[in-house]
Amino acid sequence: MSISLMSVSFASNAALPSPVYDSVPNAEVVGKDMFTYYLFDVYEATLFAPKGEYEKGKPIALTLKYQRSLDGKKIAERSIDEMKKQAKLDSEKAKRWLQDMVDIFPDVKEGDVLTGVATEEGNALFYFNGENAGEVKDPEFTQKFFDIWLGENTSEPKFRRALLGIK
Repeated sequence: MSISLMSVSFASNAALPSPVYDSVPNAEVVGKDMFTYYLFDVYEATLFAPKGEYEKGKPIALTLKYQRSLDGKKIAERSIDEMKKQAKLDSEKAKRWLQDMVDIFPDVKEGDVLTGVATEEGNALFYFNGENAGEVKDPEFTQKFFDIWLGENTSEPKFRRALLGIK
């Protein structure tokens, strides 16, 4: 790895909240891209994994640096919609998970950062601007939540490839 690439990795890692280092050993950037919706930049996403190598079921962190203001409840609702697009989702689980996310996700404005961490145990930890925002202790939720971006059935396959570092 060249010195310039190493500098980018270390600079990006420094932006993660310290608890991520505990949950994602040797966290390095896997991929990064800007999510755009109808010509509007929504957030810049960066995926971190141990040694920069994504492996399903291993700890990861996904940071979303927002480029515009959004209502936290709308973020939660969109997340549930995206989960439903990928696989059948029991209505009771969907209601419970929606409420979990509404309780965790704050309203965001330009420059705010939401970080989601999938732990080795399968829990989802969330941070808002580096501060603990909440946790969902449900491996099924964790998998379906991160599959919004990383699953094979994502609604944004080009974005997925960029996050996974696939050319």
